[in-house]
Amino acid sequence: MARKDVLMNLTSPVSDRPKDTGSSNYAMRGASKSMLSSIGELSAQAARAEKLLDGGSIVELDTSLVDTSFVSDRMAGSEEAYTELLAAIREQGQDTPILVRPHPNDEARYMVVFGHRRLRVAKELNKPVKAIIKKIDDAVHVIAQGQENSARDNLSFIERAVFAQKLIDLDYDRKTVQAALSTDNPMLTRMLSVTKRIPLNVIDIIGSAKAVGRDRWTELASQYEKTGGGELMAYLQSPEFTEIKNSDDRFAKVFDHLKAAAKTKPKKVKLASPVKSWMSQDKSVNFTMNRKPKKVDVSFKSDDAGAFGDWLSERLESLYGDFKKSKINNGD
Repeated sequence: MARKDVLMNLTSPVSDRPKDTGSSNYAMRGASKSMLSSIGELSAQAARAEKLLDGGSIVELDTSLVDTSFVSDRMAGSEEAYTELLAAIREQGQDTPILVRPHPNDEARYMVVFGHRRLRVAKELNKPVKAIIKKIDDAVHVIAQGQENSARDNLSFIERAVFAQKLIDLDYDRKTVQAALSTDNPMLTRMLSVTKRIPLNVIDIIGSAKAVGRDRWTELASQYEKTGGGELMAYLQSPEFTEIKNSDDRFAKVFDHLKAAAKTKPKKVKLASPVKSWMSQDKSVNFTMNRKPKKVDVSFKSDDAGAFGDWLSERLESLYGDFKKSKINNGD
């Protein structure tokens, strides 16, 4: 019964959770209110994910029996941060267990819900990994994974956006994706507007870009859409770009490249449509033809325009036949 309550608390929407009724003399306005709300939400995310660890027995698993999650929420990150984690675990041991579930397709194996870097460290140190095993379904898996990593690893905007896109591509509904990222529908829409306009392989090359926020990514997406990529892939493979190691710097270079491409992109020039006209000698019919690449507009004006139009329409088959014969005779 306790396990059921844990999962209900984890997946319930924010509006259904008990609200803090405590009072405060601090005036929560503008940026201050936003900052405090963000801190509070991160704490709540960590607490909800932590609940899945509560009451579970810690076991040691052979790392060769543990597979990664079926969906990645992390892009290539800082090796410096990983090195620090590796050194800490080597010296002090693994303090916090990872969360795994029985593998849905192989009863002899396990799948990580969260704790991928700790698993990687254990493999590198050739030690078993401390873990708690919980039997959960895919939906709870992605919610727990997203909430735990959002709270603990401070995922960048684009990492969250890519994770959201991957879940959408796996046919999860928007409510599940929102729960996994602890976000609302408007923000999810903004995330997906970026990942739908910039190819994921381009985003992967840029990387996590920890210092780059939503507005800059949205602007980059607009530039990409406007230029059609602006020969970007060739630039991404150039020595000038591949030597850049910092993800934030890679973003800046891509941004500058697309901005320059937008300035140099030739504007489409509207060609004037050739117009032909004819008038009968008695001026009873005025003919105008406006020719376009795949269309010809014909109009008749003046007193006999209607009658002449009817006469012409009755003879179109014969006239078209004469046209076809003329093309054959001319060798067309």
